[in-house]
Amino acid sequence: MKIHTYLIASLLFISSLNAQVDRSKIPTGGPAPKINLGKPVTKDLKNGMKLILVKNNKLPRVFFNLFLDNPPQSEGDKVGLSGITSSILGKGTKNYSKEEFIDEIDFMGANLNLGVSSSSGSSLSKFFPELLNMMADGLLNPIFDEEEFNKSKERSIEGIKADENSVTAASRRVENILLYGIGHPKSEYITKESLSNIVFEDVEPHFKKNFIPNNAYFIIIGDFDINGTINQIENLFKKWKKGKVQNTNYISNEIDETAIHFVDMPNAIQSEVTFQNSISMKMNNDDYIPLLVTNKILGGGPEARLEQQIRENKGYTYAARSSTGTNKYGKARFGAFTSTREEVTDSAVIEILNEINKIRTVTVSEKELNDVKAKYFGNFVLATESPSTIASYTINTETQDLDEDFYKNYLSNINSVTSAEIMNTANKYFKLFNGQIVVTGKGATLADKLENITFEGKKLAVYYYDKYGNSIEKPVFNKEISSDITAETIIKKYIEKIGGSEKLNSVSSISLEASVTIPGAPFKPKAIIKEKSPNLTSMEMSVEGMGTLMKQKFDGNNGYMEQMGQKIPMENDQLESERGQKGLFDELYMNTNTMEIISLGPIDGKDAYKIKTKENSFNYYDAESGLLIMTEESTSQGGNTITSLTKFSDYREVDGILYAFKREINAGPQKIEFEITSVIFNEEISDEFFK
Repeated sequence: MKIHTYLIASLLFISSLNAQVDRSKIPTGGPAPKINLGKPVTKDLKNGMKLILVKNNKLPRVFFNLFLDNPPQSEGDKVGLSGITSSILGKGTKNYSKEEFIDEIDFMGANLNLGVSSSSGSSLSKFFPELLNMMADGLLNPIFDEEEFNKSKERSIEGIKADENSVTAASRRVENILLYGIGHPKSEYITKESLSNIVFEDVEPHFKKNFIPNNAYFIIIGDFDINGTINQIENLFKKWKKGKVQNTNYISNEIDETAIHFVDMPNAIQSEVTFQNSISMKMNNDDYIPLLVTNKILGGGPEARLEQQIRENKGYTYAARSSTGTNKYGKARFGAFTSTREEVTDSAVIEILNEINKIRTVTVSEKELNDVKAKYFGNFVLATESPSTIASYTINTETQDLDEDFYKNYLSNINSVTSAEIMNTANKYFKLFNGQIVVTGKGATLADKLENITFEGKKLAVYYYDKYGNSIEKPVFNKEISSDITAETIIKKYIEKIGGSEKLNSVSSISLEASVTIPGAPFKPKAIIKEKSPNLTSMEMSVEGMGTLMKQKFDGNNGYMEQMGQKIPMENDQLESERGQKGLFDELYMNTNTMEIISLGPIDGKDAYKIKTKENSFNYYDAESGLLIMTEESTSQGGNTITSLTKFSDYREVDGILYAFKREINAGPQKIEFEITSVIFNEEISDEFFK
């Protein structure tokens, strides 16, 4: 099955239209305004829950959030239990069936999300009392259904499968493990094993143990009757009894040197690069506001230094950012990060270090500081238009031990930050010489470069990990290749493995149907692909109820793609590629004399031969089985180089031929999965079909 680079490039183009960034000059700000979020009415209930009510009559709507400020808890060998428990709340109560409960919410046009540690909802004011009743019933009288439990576990397993080879997911996972240490709640992640340890009987005890009112805050904002609401909540939640809060003390890892921590992902198209260190920071810390401004300058947005240097000046990446956090229960995190092209990964590491060093050692100009403050003012004022933001600010004031005028004076405190404070803050919290550089990417290409990085006159040590954060010895990325192995022997082995040249040559056409998964898409298209020897192709993607999304055809000489009612002729380079196809199985026609074995190394845990088939194109063959497991191709599109990887798996026999029923295509940020549902060889297809 041919998944053309042209299709991948078109998807990238479409996604890029939605990701344009406004880089217009930030106007100079005036005096910092004071923000009035409204004086809340508070009420402490006997069970420990605190009501915080803010009257706002702008719109006839009400927003609410019930938040439990409990210390983080480790889930041990049952990671995922809290998420599964939350996912099956609201699927029925002792008073409502699942269907009745959902129908009631839909009838009101309301939103209601229930969880173990946080629940929220919104509705028109006239429906608010009834929505409160539904919320209380869902939380205090839940029915945990075993069928819903099993569905939730299945969804979690599907999520694990989707992230199995995700470079980004592996990077975030290892970063947390390195920073916080194994056993810390922030470093835990769901696995198939942890899910298998969770049984239905775990759910209700977990909920009762953790859903307690001791540290509960109930925030309500909008157009509602305050006294009536207080009375209603007191009646609804009077049977919600206090429990025992589990106080825990988790100690994060100590970092005594800045080193590179490398995670090998052989399927990586680009590299994930992160500098991180732990920080002690609470919102009531005097350094909190200066730290926000300092981070904003370094990497808090597209106009910040990291992106200007790494993207605009160097052209290494699309985005580069930094972030800081707070944690009243332990250590928080500072991080500077980017996803970058493989060939400039080492350079991106240096640029991140240089920018962190610069903000620590060079005084920020008044213009740059004022521009950042002006940006903060605009963002803050816009954010206060959202009820959820006001709720968040109100919760922070209560749970973070903030002064009651913290947000009222927020902008004036931002405005008072000086250049000297920026430098002091950067030196205190951006621990350039006590941090971790975590790089996740293709080891065969990157390892030697990373081991030769020097910073401030010192070569940085490199440590190696698997994608689950386990420390490992440096892998052998390029193994010795036996002298009797050639491109010709590898290709011959593959041909024989899948059926032999005589069997393959007997195939005149291939007809496929496949289910297509595009992460983030609200639908799952069906693909119908037909190929006829030597080079006629047709692909059509459709969605039930929506019709055809995309059609692509090539008749042996000319071709086009049709999308959204527009028929676009194939470009010359694609036409040349299509015309050059000699048959349905490429390996039968390859000139092995012009091919080169590049390396023998691990791909997804298996040794594979990497063969250069033509300029900027590579095939990977499993060294043991001989099967094709991946292809790699780089093309130019709109002045950019696009590298796409196609992974082949789930080989099944069809009429004596082994055929890969699963194809996974990765091109930049795009990922597409093809699950083939049927294969027919030698179907009679007219040449006119491909016109």
